Amino acid sequence: MEDSLLKKYLDYLAVEKGLARNSVESYRRDMSKYFHFMNTRNPDDITQSDLVSFLAFLTSKGIAAPSLARHLSAIRGFHRFLLIDKLAKTDPTENIETPRGWKRLPKSLSSSDVDTILNQPDQATPIGLRDKAMLELLYATGVRVSELVGLTVRNINLERGYVIVMGKGSKERVVPMGEVAVAAVVQYLDRGRAKLLKNGNSEHLFISSKHRGITRQMFWERIQHYTKVAGITKAVSPHTLRHSFATHMLDNGADLRAVQAMLGHADISTTQIYTHVSRDRLKKMHEKYHPRG
Repeated sequence: MEDSLLKKYLDYLAVEKGLARNSVESYRRDMSKYFHFMNTRNPDDITQSDLVSFLAFLTSKGIAAPSLARHLSAIRGFHRFLLIDKLAKTDPTENIETPRGWKRLPKSLSSSDVDTILNQPDQATPIGLRDKAMLELLYATGVRVSELVGLTVRNINLERGYVIVMGKGSKERVVPMGEVAVAAVVQYLDRGRAKLLKNGNSEHLFISSKHRGITRQMFWERIQHYTKVAGITKAVSPHTLRHSFATHMLDNGADLRAVQAMLGHADISTTQIYTHVSRDRLKKMHEKYHPRG
């Protein structure tokens, strides 16, 4: 496999998933073993049998079960990334189940931390108006950052308050925006977008200072900036706001199936992990406030 694919995957982990530098380096080490084992093979030529052979190879080298789980998680993420970015057509990990114990609970922010970050952009500037609209829309809809930066003007229906999102596998879904996000997008369209375009044309909804569509990397950097300005020391990425959207919706009584549809999850078991987050919060609250907690 080409090393360029590994670099793209690691960039994706840093930008879209918001992983820390040490975590990305850990992924690089694990994936380097996988790339070396598969040699120069095209990702679409790798089969489930090949993957099983790689795991057996690691086992023969004395790799323990938790480390095998970590390797498999990295490989699964890699092949799913290739599908998302249309760099491959198949996923050899698709029918390999991950034991429940291997799943990590997603990290989310408190409502107050989200409010603090979302209130940082300077709405007196075109870039501030754009960033405010992007942040509000991301938190209001829970879309993936790749879906957010890929939005066109035609994907937004401000009158009815929804956005049309093109998700994984080119599956289209409709997600409500909410009044606050609608207002932010309206302000951006009225007072910011045209100034960023500077008489140019683009189908992209969100425009960079270079008069073209904003990228995932650019938006990740903007979130890092506003998190720092807000004085929040937690690691925050676009994915963190997606997690926060799902967790806060379920915390406030939203139906699991509705949240699944808005997130674009094909399997409800993927969405159910957020119910574990809510239960964990309830448990901590019980321990803190109940006399016999």
